[in-house]
Amino acid sequence: MLRRVPGQSSEVYSRYFRQVRRLIEDASRRNQGRKAILFGQSFGGMVALEFVRSTPMEWRDRYIKHLVLAAPLPTGGFTQAVQNFASGADFLIILGVDTLAMRPMWRTFESAIVNFPSPTLFGSRPLVITRERNYSAHDMEDFLAATGYSAAVEPFRRRSVPNMGYFQAPMVPTTCLNGVGIETPEQLVYWDGDFDAEPEIVNGDGDNEINLISMLAFDEQMRRQPEQNKLFKTIKLRGADHGTIVTEDWVLKRVIQEILEANRV
Repeated sequence: MLRRVPGQSSEVYSRYFRQVRRLIEDASRRNQGRKAILFGQSFGGMVALEFVRSTPMEWRDRYIKHLVLAAPLPTGGFTQAVQNFASGADFLIILGVDTLAMRPMWRTFESAIVNFPSPTLFGSRPLVITRERNYSAHDMEDFLAATGYSAAVEPFRRRSVPNMGYFQAPMVPTTCLNGVGIETPEQLVYWDGDFDAEPEIVNGDGDNEINLISMLAFDEQMRRQPEQNKLFKTIKLRGADHGTIVTEDWVLKRVIQEILEANRV
């Protein structure tokens, strides 16, 4: 999944969506026509949202009861995505292999650039600070080149940038849970311009990965569509970490509670 992003044409991904549709239809048929509750977390939340939006409205009305999203990756992007590209993604784990050794592979993934901060949301505030120059969300093409991987510039310009402003409400009942109150990267300082080194980090609010500003922008996008607004519930869980939002007991209990509540409606 990490090699493909929503909005990018892919026969493999389209085939996967067809398989999910058949799975839901079969499950409904075996359960007296009951509708399904879909759940997605992090990148899976973004994929679940894209799946629902890819289906005809008539199909959604018949088969989807509720969409529950836990810390979905937002279209407005987040600063951690920039650090992952520069210094390597610490969630790619192979025993005995460090993050820098994994970085070349991560940079070839389409998803490495899809969640870069949107200029509309993050504006001109520096996200990456070096002695020679600063990089805001408007300067990400220059930043990609500065990291030494200019091969990412063209796909970023052609695929990621056009999707930054794209949002389509799923038009099904939706609950979104996010963690807040955890220090989350807002600015990265690579003073010597050495992207092999760990940056000094200026933190703000978020879930340790997604910035609060990105979560609130997602909520606003969902509410902008009047019909979706009636079907949308957003929950902010103080202290819920992005990486453990579905594994830490107290947070998982809340997620399950929301799924059970959606099923009772």
